[in-house]
Amino acid sequence: MNAVTSSQPKEITLRGVVLGVLITLVFTAAQVYLGLKVGLTFATSIPAAVISMALLSAFKDATIQENNIVQTLASSAGTLASVIFVLPGLLMTGWWSDVPFWPTFGACAIGGVLGVMYTVPLRRALVSGSDLPYPEGVAAAEVLKVGTSSRSGATEGKAGLMSVIWGSIASALFAAAAAAKLMAGEVAGYFRVGGGATGIGAASSLALIGAGHLMGITVGIAMLAGLVIAWGILVPVLTSMTPMPGATAAEHALRVWSTQVRMLGAGAIGAAAIVTLAGLAKPVIGGLRSALEAARRAKTQGQALDRTEQDLPIRTVGLVTLLCLVPAGWLLGSFLQGTVLANLSVPLVAVGIGYVLLAGICAAAVCGYMAGLIGSSNSPVSGIAILTILGAALSVGVVGRQVTGPEVAPALVAFALFVTTVVLAVAVIGNDNLQDLKTGQLVDATPWKQQVALLIGVVAGSAVVPPVLALLNRAYGFAGAPNANAISAQPLAAPQATLISTLAKGVIGGDLRWDLVLWGAALGLALVVINFVVKKVSKDRYSLPPLGVGLAIYLPSAVTAPVVVGALAGWAFERAASKQSWGEPAKRLGVLIMSGFIVGESLFNVALAGLIVSTGKGEPLAISNEMGEVTTMVIALVLGIIAVGGLYRWAARTALRIST
Repeated sequence: MNAVTSSQPKEITLRGVVLGVLITLVFTAAQVYLGLKVGLTFATSIPAAVISMALLSAFKDATIQENNIVQTLASSAGTLASVIFVLPGLLMTGWWSDVPFWPTFGACAIGGVLGVMYTVPLRRALVSGSDLPYPEGVAAAEVLKVGTSSRSGATEGKAGLMSVIWGSIASALFAAAAAAKLMAGEVAGYFRVGGGATGIGAASSLALIGAGHLMGITVGIAMLAGLVIAWGILVPVLTSMTPMPGATAAEHALRVWSTQVRMLGAGAIGAAAIVTLAGLAKPVIGGLRSALEAARRAKTQGQALDRTEQDLPIRTVGLVTLLCLVPAGWLLGSFLQGTVLANLSVPLVAVGIGYVLLAGICAAAVCGYMAGLIGSSNSPVSGIAILTILGAALSVGVVGRQVTGPEVAPALVAFALFVTTVVLAVAVIGNDNLQDLKTGQLVDATPWKQQVALLIGVVAGSAVVPPVLALLNRAYGFAGAPNANAISAQPLAAPQATLISTLAKGVIGGDLRWDLVLWGAALGLALVVINFVVKKVSKDRYSLPPLGVGLAIYLPSAVTAPVVVGALAGWAFERAASKQSWGEPAKRLGVLIMSGFIVGESLFNVALAGLIVSTGKGEPLAISNEMGEVTTMVIALVLGIIAVGGLYRWAARTALRIST
C-alpha cells in the first residue's frame, strides 16, 4: 500500500465505494440495535479504516487516501443511525404502528445531505483554522498512517501497527469478559448521604479510557469537574429534597439524576452551546468569505487552490441546500396529510422548513465543535436532540394552538418529533463530517472528494435504517408502545427516544420542568464565565471548556468516569515519557494503543450485535457462575489496571528499543 505523495493520488474508486457501502450495511444495522438497547452508539471511523486497510492491502496500487474515503463513507452511515434517538418516539406515542420506508428514508437522507452542505464552510473555520484536538479524527489518521508505513518497512511503523493490534486484542477480550459475565460490565458504588443518596459508576470499557487519553487532560479535567458537580453536589442535594421511601441508594440516586440532574445538564449544554455558537460566528463567516474568495480567484485569475484545500464549490453548496427544500416541504406536507392538522399544513410546513434550516446550521456547528473537542463518539448528540425537540415543540405548538380537540396534541407531538429527526440527521452528519475531514487533512486527502463520499454514505445509511428499525419493531417492539405484533415479550428500552418523546409531550402539554432547564442554563453561563477567568488569569495556558463540564453532568457517570480516568492516565504517562530521550516515540505508540482500544471494542460490539440478532438472545455469551457482584467488580478493576498499565509499559520499552 502506497503513501502516495503525488499531486493526484487515487482516492474515490469503484472498489472503495463498494467496500464502504458494504461496511455501511453492517455498521448501520449494529448501531441501530445498540442505540435502541442501551441508548449509546459508537464511532465507526476507526474500525472501518482497519477493515479497509486489511482488504485493500491485496491491491498494490491502494493508497492511504483511498482507505480514507472508505472510512469516511462508512462512518457517515454508521453515524446516521443516531436518528433512532428520536424516530422510535413516533412508535411509542402510537402515531406509527410500523416504520414506513419512504418517510424514514427521506428524513434521514434530506437531513444528511444538509449536514454535509452545512459543514463545507465549517471545515475552514473548525479544521483548517482551528487547534481543536479531534481525538478520533487524529486516531483514525494514525491508524491509516501506521497501516501504510508498516508496509514500507519503517521500524516505528511496524511497532505502531503492533500497538494498534495489541490494543485491539486487549480491548476486545476485555469487552468479551464483560459480555460473558466473567467480570462486571460496570464498577459502581452508591450510598446514603443524610436523607439523600449519591455514588458513581464507571463502565468496564477500555475504549472509553482510550478516548480519554486521546482527548487530553484539559477536557478530562472539565469532565471531572462535571462529575463533581453532578454526583458530589446536585445528586446529594436533590435526593435529600426528593425522598423516595423504600428505594435503595442506587435507585434513589439514579432516579433523581435521570429526571432532574440530567435536565440541568441539558440546560447547561444549551447555554454553553449558544455561547459557543456566538464565538463561532466570526470564524464561520470567515470560512464562508474564504470559500467565496477562493472561488472568485479561480474564476477571474485562474488561480488553482491546492488540492488539499478544495471543497465542494460554495455555489454548489448553496444550490443543493435550496434544492433540498423541495423534497423537505413535500415530506413534511405528506406527514400531515389526512391528520387533524391537515388544514394547517402550509404554516406548519413553513415553520418546519425554517426550523430545519436554522436549527440545522446551529446543530451542525455545535456538534462539529464538540466532535473536535471530545470526539464524535462522546459528542452529546442526544443533548442537542433535547434542545432541538424543545425548540421544535415550542414552534409547532404556537402554530397549532388555534386547533382544538383530543387528537391535536398527539399530532403536534408527532410532527415535532419528525422535524427533530431531520434536524438530528443534520447534526450527526455535521458531527461526523468534520471529524472525517480532520483525518483527511492529516493524510493529505482532497476535501471535496471526502464530501462526495459522505453524500454516498448518507444515501446508503438512509436506505438501511428503515428496514432494520422495522425489523426490530416487529421482533421486540418498544417500551411503552402499543406493540401487539411484537414477537418478544422484552421490548427494547430506547432510552433516548423515550426521553425525547416525553419532552415533546411536556412542552406541548405544558407540564415540562422549565425550572430545571433554566437553572441548568444559568449554570452553563456561570461555567462560561469561569472558563473566561481561567484563560485570562493563566494567559490561555489553561481552560475549563464549559461544554465538557455540561457533558459530564448530562451523560451517565458510567460513560464519563472512564474518560476522566483515561485522560489522567494519559497525562501521567506522557509527562513521565517527556523526561526520557525516547519520550516522543513512546507518546506516539501510546496514542496508537489507545486507538486500538477503540478499534477492538467497536469491532467486538459489531460482532456481538450480529450474534444477538441472529440468536435472538439478549446475552448470547453469558456464562452462568456464582461470583458475587463485588467479586466481578474487583476482577474488572484489576484486569483494567493490568491492561492499561501493561500496555503503557510495553510502549515505553518498545520506544526505548526503537531509539537505541
